[in-house]
Amino acid sequence: MAATSRTSPPASVEAQPRPGLRERKKLKTRTAIRRSTYRLIAEQGYDATTIEQIAEAAEVSPSTVFRYFATKEDIVLTDEYDPLLEAEIRKRPADEPPLQSLRFVVTEALAALLATEEEEFRRHTRLMVEVPAIRARMSETMSDTAKVLARVLADRSGRGADDLEVRVFVAAVLWALREVTLYWGEHGQKGDLIAMVDQALDTLEGGLTL
Repeated sequence: MAATSRTSPPASVEAQPRPGLRERKKLKTRTAIRRSTYRLIAEQGYDATTIEQIAEAAEVSPSTVFRYFATKEDIVLTDEYDPLLEAEIRKRPADEPPLQSLRFVVTEALAALLATEEEEFRRHTRLMVEVPAIRARMSETMSDTAKVLARVLADRSGRGADDLEVRVFVAAVLWALREVTLYWGEHGQKGDLIAMVDQALDTLEGGLTL
């Protein structure tokens, strides 16, 4: 989920099958790299933190860092949620309106995240607000989540994944979530974030009237 990124996936609405050993090792390495990155950034700032320092702190090589994350910004932004998001949407009733399905899945995942990884999420959000390079990269990486959502919503609606209305719908939802997260971060991370997400989706559902 591009607008939000964490160190490990929150519990989904239903239990997911346990990943294999290889996938668990990969997740462990990604988590170590992320946590080392957050620690270094907290100590010396984002710009001063280098890939070489991150690799040393995570006890991996710089090439391993780049194998998992194409850029330093991606360490903050990349997560493991898109497959979970897709799976949970596919579990929703076939006749449920797409926006209602997305609302349920997003708010459930966010509630689980805030219950299990709140501090990491708050650090991530602060970096989104403070570092222009992260915000710029976030806009680029949202395309991956958009493709996932377009695929599943196209399947549910009988449309093509490249259908214009599907693409506009997905873009509107993802950008709304992005803006909610930034707004929350810019205002001291105060207030009920889930309620803000609901408010944003209400705005979309109401036809974008002011």
